[in-house]
Amino acid sequence: MKRFVLACLLVGVTLSAKAANDEDGWQILQKAAVAARALSYQGIFICQSGQNTKSVQIKHYFDGQNEFGHNVVLDGSPREVLSQGGDLVIYNQKNEKIVIEKRRGQNMFPAILPTNLDLVKVSYSVRTGDTERVANREALILFLEPKDNLRYSYRFWIDKEYGLILKSVMFNGRNQMMDSIAFNQLNLLNTVDLDWFKPRIDSKKSYVMEDEVPTKADNNVSPHWTLKELPAGYRKVDQMIRMVHGKSFPVTHVIFSDGLASVSLFIEPIAKGVKPRSGNRVVGNTSFYSSVAGYLQITALGEVPEATVAQIANAVVFIK
Repeated sequence: MKRFVLACLLVGVTLSAKAANDEDGWQILQKAAVAARALSYQGIFICQSGQNTKSVQIKHYFDGQNEFGHNVVLDGSPREVLSQGGDLVIYNQKNEKIVIEKRRGQNMFPAILPTNLDLVKVSYSVRTGDTERVANREALILFLEPKDNLRYSYRFWIDKEYGLILKSVMFNGRNQMMDSIAFNQLNLLNTVDLDWFKPRIDSKKSYVMEDEVPTKADNNVSPHWTLKELPAGYRKVDQMIRMVHGKSFPVTHVIFSDGLASVSLFIEPIAKGVKPRSGNRVVGNTSFYSSVAGYLQITALGEVPEATVAQIANAVVFIK
């Protein structure tokens, strides 16, 4: 009996220590989420996905109320992103034209965590690891592991002084690295001058705006489709109607997220004479799934497991 009581006490101590460790990990991640938005900084980070590597220069400024960001891709075709809060404007040079795209509510490195982690806590568990150096700075490693097979795992290196995420690596279910983003230069930014908050791309070239019409995020119903049950942990965070170059009909774009991973769903009428697409494929780190509902072409894609995009695509129900 004494052994049983002692065993129960030891288990209780172990569980309490684990709970404390988990809570410490969530607090560190919470600070990282806030630091990425509330600090002013500049640097260069390296994005690696498969065999592709790109360097990105970043400037981020917070004036106490508003965020301003400017990312410039330093390799390959010129590409820039200006952000103000959750609104993004992407300048992408294609041949002799510059395509301007507007996006909303998308998190960019190092602000990849939401400030409210409640949704993330539902689908992931956290544990702390060792300390390593990244960009010549001390960083604490945190492991964010999924509770099911509908999302990937992440590893974050958190700056021990600034609280910023210095490095982020995503792993699939076989523990293979999918992509990595890491600072190799980072400094705090003290200037209040916003002269840098403008695109550098050649203003003499013609600009093409990719239009989109936002719709309410809680409106799941269109005249011809609705959504049934989504994969566990995912919820709809945005919806918009976009006119896409080369397409006769507008495309409905719906975004789902579990707080960290995201999936885009595209719904469009099948044009006359166009063969519908169906099936799944993986290109790099992105899973694609296509299906047909009535006369609608459904496409879901995201840096998530194939099962996730399939479930989201198949959640679309055609309404006659």
